[in-house]
Amino acid sequence: MTPMLYAPDRVCGITIRQPWAACILHGDKRREQAPPLGTGWRLLHAGADIDRAALRDPVVARTVRGLVLPPAVIGIIRITGSHTDTGEPCSAWAQPDCVHMDLDDVHALALPVPCGGQLGPWRVPLAVYERVLLQLPPHLHELLPEASS
Repeated sequence: MTPMLYAPDRVCGITIRQPWAACILHGDKRREQAPPLGTGWRLLHAGADIDRAALRDPVVARTVRGLVLPPAVIGIIRITGSHTDTGEPCSAWAQPDCVHMDLDDVHALALPVPCGGQLGPWRVPLAVYERVLLQLPPHLHELLPEASS
């Protein structure tokens, strides 16, 4: 049996439930409620579970209208930090008294890459990482570690 090969450790995957993952890629959601994961590049994986109650929110519904919400790696993001809102929410998407990841450099993939995910950061199979790299603009290749088999 061939051992599983993984992407470089500096790039891991994070799974976020839909429609929230789509709101990050296709809306202006740049904060995500989650435990602190450190900073750096992450492959954004849309989970198979859908937060159906969130779809009743007009902002969410408008953002995801017409989108297919597959369980797959759908983009790449950079986490630049985290904070907790103790008073006034930091954005229209924020929930008070929760840890929020600060997101930047959000890039959607043209073709979602099917892949299983899990809660918390997870190691990305090398084949998935290579398929993601093929879809990214050249300037991002310089910022991400090369895939090595």
